[in-house]
This record gives sequence, structure tokens and C-alpha cells, in this order.
Amino acid sequence: MSYVNRSAPDEATVLGLLQAYKAAMAAGRTSEADQHLTRVAQLAPHHPAVLNELGVRMLQRGEAENARALLQRATEADPRHPALWSNLASSLRALQRRGEELDAIEKALALEPRHLPSLLQKGALLEETGDPRNAARMYRNALATIPPGSEVPPTIAEALTHAKSVVAQDDAALAAAIEQRLAGIREQYGNAAQRRLDKCVELLTGRRARHFPNPTFMLFPELPTIEFFERADFPWLDAIEAASDEIRAELSGVLIADRPGLEPYIAYPDGVPLDQWRELNKSRRWSAYFLWNQGAPQSAHLARCPRTAEVLRLAPQCDVAKRGPTAFFSILDANTRIPPHTGVTNTRSIVHLPLIVPPDCGFRVGGETREWVPGKAWIFDDTIEHEAWNNSDAPRAILIFDIWNPLLTPAERDLVRAATEAVGTYYGGVPETGL
Repeated sequence: MSYVNRSAPDEATVLGLLQAYKAAMAAGRTSEADQHLTRVAQLAPHHPAVLNELGVRMLQRGEAENARALLQRATEADPRHPALWSNLASSLRALQRRGEELDAIEKALALEPRHLPSLLQKGALLEETGDPRNAARMYRNALATIPPGSEVPPTIAEALTHAKSVVAQDDAALAAAIEQRLAGIREQYGNAAQRRLDKCVELLTGRRARHFPNPTFMLFPELPTIEFFERADFPWLDAIEAASDEIRAELSGVLIADRPGLEPYIAYPDGVPLDQWRELNKSRRWSAYFLWNQGAPQSAHLARCPRTAEVLRLAPQCDVAKRGPTAFFSILDANTRIPPHTGVTNTRSIVHLPLIVPPDCGFRVGGETREWVPGKAWIFDDTIEHEAWNNSDAPRAILIFDIWNPLLTPAERDLVRAATEAVGTYYGGVPETGL
């Protein structure tokens, strides 16, 4: 008497058959490949990898609905793999179910923000739905995931070529938009040569390669690489330092009476590559009490800290629509480290006024490490890699605000402001994700 062995096959057998299937497909032996796939489907019909390969094969045959059903089952069996969601999105794309396609893509990117096929899919979807500028931004993100000199997988070679073309067209269009915005200001300054600004725009629009320092948004060329600026070059800091006790008293009042006003300084949404920020994202271990936040005054907070607001007006704050100034009390909890990172642009510089500094706190910019001294400010270039730490058992608090880089000319400030605002207008006011 014969019987059917219904016990589940071991993982090695399933994976071995799938590898044999893929090898046969790669060699063009379609009939042999289908035999391997049929056998493994009989052995493990509910295995997510098997369902995935069955779905992809159905999609290749033009059976999109069958593919969708199989790939849906694969994601239900194992929702942790971005490739399964990406393949499901491909089947939904073939069925022109755009909303569900986007949902599947977002699920893939939430699992792996640098998942190249999903980034390309999202770019294509944005392009098809009439949003070419954000499609270009998505394609640019996709291209940035590819290490220099690496081989391009044949399955996405055509999509990558298209992505490069769209990015190049967008760079040219953005350059034209910026130049249109700058024309009047150039004329105002007599159309004098703006060599550094021109290189800045070329960098911003992909016509020139970047080199260190490494800001996350705009690099202004040929500014000296200065880790910490000379304190003596900023005489207006005297009045701010002289008000340190009053500023500290206002901070103490905040910590007593308005702790709900503190918010995580790092607060990226899902689907954004976090890298070094994963541990601190949405965490109050590094919190901020904003007085100005990317150009927006925080009225209630300013009213609570009038003396701080008053002395901040003595500084040449970096005023750019929806970008600056930014000023806030930065609270770093005990036994917390801010990992190495770089800021958004070297057209601004960052001021630290230490207020509460327990022992064993430190700060590094490039190759120089310093200790904060309460009431003694410094100014540094945050596009150079920097990090901070508080190894004590008490919180550390400093006032942080941005100013224009002191080495920019008045004309360059105006031109940088206009170019930066032009980028914001061009992309519909969508903020960058860098710090």
C-alpha cells in the first residue's frame, strides 16, 4: 500500500530546487526551469520564496492577475522582505492598480529605504502620474545607492538608463529655473562675475562633482575648510556670552514649566534612510526647544525666553525662506552620543553657546576635539564631519543657532538665498531630509 508523504520538505531542498530553477532560466533552458519550479511548488506550495518565483514567472508570461494573487500570498507569508513587496508592486503595475502599487512600494521602502528596484518603481510611478520633478528626485536617490564602479544587474539596466536621462533633464531644468531667479540679482550687482556662486549652482544641478566638506544639500565652492572659526573674528558674540546667565535662567524655566515643548531633534518619517540616526530617531534623548525652526518663529517659546530672543537678534542669522534662521536649546541626555554626521550647507555656520555642561562631555569637528565651557561660545562649519557625546549622568544643554558663513560676500548671501529658495519653489516646498 502506497502513501503520500505530506511532511514539509527541508529548507535546503526548497532552496536547492529554486537555485536550479534560476540557473536554468539564466541559461535560457526554459522548459527545464519550469520543471524545477513545478516540482518545488508541489513540495512547498506555501513557501514565500516559492510563491514569489511562481508569481514572477506568471508575470513574465503576461498573467498579471495570477501573478498578483501569488505574490500577495508571498507577502502575507513573509512580510519582512522588500523584494516580495517590490514584485507585488510590479504585478499591480501591470494591472494598472496605481494606489495599491504605491502602497506595496512604500512597504518595501519602509523595510529597506535603499532598495534599488523599489526606488526605481516609485520614480516611474511618480513620472507616470504627472510629477516629473519628484520622479527625478526619486531616481536621483536610486542612482545614489549604486557604488561607483559596480556592475548594473541586467534586469534593471534599462530602468537605470532611463533614470539617468530623467535626472539629467531635471538638472538642466532646475539650472534654468535658478538662473531665471538669479538674473535680476546678478543685474543688481552689475553682472559682476560670481565664480563661486556659479560653481555652487553647477554642483547643485549635477554639472560638477562634489568633494569634501560633505554637506547634505548645498556646497559653496572654494570656501576655506575651517573646523572652528577664530573667536576674535566675531565681536558681536561678546554681548551674547555676557547674557549667558540670563539665557540659562530662561532655559531652566523651560525645563521646569514647559517640558512638553521639547521635541526629538531627529524625527524622520518611515521610508527615509536613517543610517547613523536609527538609534536617535524620534527619541527625546536628543531633544530641542525651538525658538526659530527653519525660518518659522515659535511665538510661544520666544515669549517664554525674551532675553534669549533679544540677544539672538545681535547675530547675522541665516535668513532663508523656509530654511532659516534656526535657533534652539539642545538637550543631550546622560550617557548619549550624537554620531558623526554633516550638516546641510557650508553657506551657514553654527554657533554653540554652552549653558549646562556636566563633566565628561565633548565635541569633535574634523580632527579637532573640544570641551564645552559654560558661557564661552564657538562657531564651526558643520559640513565637516562632527559628533558630540555626554558620558556623564546628567543632561547637557547648549544654545544652538545658525549664522551666515562669515566668508560669504553680501552679493553671495543674496544669491545663495535666492538659489536656495528657488530649489524650494521648484520642488513645491518639499523639505530636504538632511540635518
